[in-house]
Amino acid sequence: MVSKISALGLDIGNKRIGVAGCDGLGLFATGLTTIERKSFEQVIAELQYWIKERQVNILVVGLPYSIDGSLGSQAKSIQKFAEHLSEALNLPVEYVDERLSSVQAEEIIISQKRSPSRNKALIDRKAAALILQRWLDTNSFRPKNAPP
Repeated sequence: MVSKISALGLDIGNKRIGVAGCDGLGLFATGLTTIERKSFEQVIAELQYWIKERQVNILVVGLPYSIDGSLGSQAKSIQKFAEHLSEALNLPVEYVDERLSSVQAEEIIISQKRSPSRNKALIDRKAAALILQRWLDTNSFRPKNAPP
C-alpha cells in the first residue's frame, strides 16, 4: 500500500508567499494560492485553512542558496520565518534549494503569452509548485509501478 503524502510548498518573499500543494501520491505539485504578507497572524490563518483543507503533514520551503551553495542573509531570513511558521502551525519543515525557481516560473508565464510584471502572484504560486515538485522528485514518493 502506498502511503499518502500531503505537503505545502512555500515560496516565501518579503511581500508575498506562493503556496503549492501536491496530489496524495506525491507525484505532482500544483500552485494553490498566493498570500499577501500583511501580518504573521494573517499568514498563519491563511495557511491553517490550506493545512486543514488538504490535511497537510509537512511544509516545504524554498531557500535561495548563494551560487557557492552557502546561505546568504535572504536565505537565513527565510529560514527564520519558516521556523516560526513551523512552530506556530505545529508542522515539520524541510528546505529545498530554490535557485532559479522564480526565473523558471517567469519563463513559464512568458511562454503562456502573459506579462510577468502583471502576474507576480501567479509567478509566486508557480515558483512554490516548482519548489514542491523538486522536493517530491528528490524524496521519491512515486510508487514503484508509476510512470517516471
